[in-house]
Amino acid sequence: MSLRRFSPPLHLLRAFSTVRRFGGVSRAAEALQLTQSAVSKQVRDLEDWVGVPLFERARNRLVLTPAGERYEDAVRAVLAQLEKATLELVASDDGVGSLRLSSLPTFAAKWLIPRLPRFQQQHPEVSLHFVPYVQGYDFGRPELDCSILFGDGHWPAARSHYLAGNDVALIAPRSRVADWSIAAPADVRRYALLRHVTVPEAWLRWGEIHGVAASGLPAGPQFDQFQTLIRAVVAGMGLALVPRCLVQDEIAAGLVREPLRDGGYRSDLGYWLCYPEARSRLQPLICFREWLLSSIGEPPTQAQVAVPPA
Repeated sequence: MSLRRFSPPLHLLRAFSTVRRFGGVSRAAEALQLTQSAVSKQVRDLEDWVGVPLFERARNRLVLTPAGERYEDAVRAVLAQLEKATLELVASDDGVGSLRLSSLPTFAAKWLIPRLPRFQQQHPEVSLHFVPYVQGYDFGRPELDCSILFGDGHWPAARSHYLAGNDVALIAPRSRVADWSIAAPADVRRYALLRHVTVPEAWLRWGEIHGVAASGLPAGPQFDQFQTLIRAVVAGMGLALVPRCLVQDEIAAGLVREPLRDGGYRSDLGYWLCYPEARSRLQPLICFREWLLSSIGEPPTQAQVAVPPA
């Protein structure tokens, strides 16, 4: 029997492992950017190649056979090792290479991008490529090396480093837009309390810290990005709780105001640089990580918000 008989094509192995990983042909096809029929055919072709049934088909469902379970464990390890070797090869040219990253849009626009000119000056050999941000993350995607995520710093199978965001500010429209009298924490109950979908409990946490009962905090409009939330406050729609790192330019420019002294709070959530262990030795990622962590607390290259007209 020839050696070829024991070396199935890589695309068949990837299809097989992806079907197992996503629990079905439909989601696997989406991840592989193939049709469902193409993925099903590749799985059948692999079974024909090895001469052993890998899935049991019942009621339109695919369930791994015992042999399929053992084989998929081995295939997954081989694919992971191949990807690791390829990543190390790409990054081995004396630090020259590219880094593919994603970031939450508001954090990228307000915090990261204003600081990137400094990174370019210090590391001209590294080329940054932003890929579309998707809620959650999948570091199994070959086009993603690292991501800046919002949360508590704990994501499965990922290293994480805190960057910013746990200092939360209470902001209100400037007086000429909405002449609201807010002298004490309880006064916020008279106005619309704007919310972010990711942290719907922020006002409850704020109330606990500042002695305002949850029953006295009416729910207001909800937004899906902090940038939109800030713009809503600028327009006079209500009050909001926003990570200070995202709104300090608007505060300095007078577009919004902090109506209470020490009116914010310290959150358990923030922005984190995350990446899988398999990519931790990528030289471009090492350069970016070390620069990013050293940039915490440093001001951006230039102000991003113009002072409003008097």
